[in-house]
Amino acid sequence: MSAETSLIKARGARIELAQVRKEYADSVAVDDVSLVIEPGEFMTLLGPSGSGKTTTLNIIAGFTSATSGTLTIGGVQMQDLPPHRRDIGMVFQHYALFPHMTVAQNVAFPLKQRKVPKARRTQLVEAALETVRLGGYGHRRPSELSGGQQQRVALARAVVYEPSVLLMDEPLGALDKKLRESLQLEIKRVHREIGSTFVFVTHDQEEALVLSDRIAVFDDGGIQQVGTASELYEKPRSLFVAEFLGESSTVRGKIEPDGDDSCLRVGDRTVRAPGRPADSTGTGTDAAVVVRPEHLRVQPAGAPVAPGANALPARVTQEIYLGSGRKLELALPDGTVLLAREQADRLSDVRHGDEVTVVWDVERGVLLGDTPGTTHTPTPAGRTPAGVAQESGR
Repeated sequence: MSAETSLIKARGARIELAQVRKEYADSVAVDDVSLVIEPGEFMTLLGPSGSGKTTTLNIIAGFTSATSGTLTIGGVQMQDLPPHRRDIGMVFQHYALFPHMTVAQNVAFPLKQRKVPKARRTQLVEAALETVRLGGYGHRRPSELSGGQQQRVALARAVVYEPSVLLMDEPLGALDKKLRESLQLEIKRVHREIGSTFVFVTHDQEEALVLSDRIAVFDDGGIQQVGTASELYEKPRSLFVAEFLGESSTVRGKIEPDGDDSCLRVGDRTVRAPGRPADSTGTGTDAAVVVRPEHLRVQPAGAPVAPGANALPARVTQEIYLGSGRKLELALPDGTVLLAREQADRLSDVRHGDEVTVVWDVERGVLLGDTPGTTHTPTPAGRTPAGVAQESGR
């Protein structure tokens, strides 16, 4: 880190939400959300539109007040503090830069509002621009920059006054895929350098996997599961989390206990899975086995199957070229469609229209209750589609 950049030494604050609820006249946008974000952690709030993630971010920022529950930042109760007294930086999807100001003047704006002396302002602005790799761009105006550069200016403006917490509301949503991927790495680097606690909102699962120390998966106003990317991907606790985070292949059936494991009756066949679903009531319960596409193997029908592996008959309905490999869509006899992903150096010989056998190792499956909804049950308060829309579509 350069001498200039080292001027920025923000330290993250601990954020704690306890039983936070946000009600509107005819709806509940956030219901019983409890979450601890550790100092300096990169936490992503991930979920579909209307899931409560943006409302939760706005409660942390102070833009929205909670109906009930508590919020502390750095051990200080926040309920009665306005946004400008919370030591929080904010980056929005739309850059909100002042077009008549230079880049340096935009970045310096929050310092000027805080009456930071001019000499110190100049030092901090230079350090912030170096941090986002825009050193030497201070004299330009926003209209002379690309979209990615403008978003970096917005990031510099948010970190320049050394906030303990930085909130980011889908800041990369307006950028193209290649630029978005580049800025994801930049944001991750900036987080490491400045040490603030980052809270990032997105509906993009891949973005969440790339950026986060931990991810809180939202749905229907509540948190479904909190964990690292690998924990959520490999060990989802609900069918919603399994199917929302990354691609998955889901086989549904009825539970048949089998010692410490379970068997799932799928048509006239059974597949084995480790353990029992947490919400299972026993034999005959609807359940699902979720397998990630990279763990499925596809072989010609009739080829021998390794002892102990699960196997189901299917037909290849589509081949999708991915450059690094290919994805196969596979239709089971009952119409269920599975996805298998193969690497370019390990492609099977099967082709579109072939009758095949889909094979996977028992331990690669995750057994879950077959409920498309959630493990979170919001209390009744007139939740309606119209009420959910009050979250501005996020």
